[in-house]
Amino acid sequence: MSTVNLATALSISAAALSKGRELGAAPLTVAVLDQAGRVVSLQREDGSSLLRPEIATAKAWGSLALGKPSRLIAADAENRPAFIGAVNSLAQGNIIPVAGGVLVRDDAGVIVGAVGISGDTSDVDELCAMAGVAVSGLRGDNGV
Repeated sequence: MSTVNLATALSISAAALSKGRELGAAPLTVAVLDQAGRVVSLQREDGSSLLRPEIATAKAWGSLALGKPSRLIAADAENRPAFIGAVNSLAQGNIIPVAGGVLVRDDAGVIVGAVGISGDTSDVDELCAMAGVAVSGLRGDNGV
């Protein structure tokens, strides 16, 4: 697979939302992007607040743009705030440096897309993203 297709994206989203319900998470929004950063699927649960689609998409997009999960971007923001601030300026504010954005890799380790989730704590968002990718037969990369 060279990129995440619609069937895979919908499978990831459904499994991620299911994990959120299992955990009792707040209403979630799941964005699945292809390798070029284009939205393939965007699912928003009832009750998910107004900016959640943009936040979820930015978590995934930032991961693709920098080639690392958003958890590692958060660590960079702590250690090198000027750099991440400058990069986010170049990205027109489309990078959210907190956990919840994971890369999607194929069996060879090639990045084929990304998932971003927003709605609960960043750690819960990330846990749901990893659970979603796990059902797809692809590998989630959260940097841990």
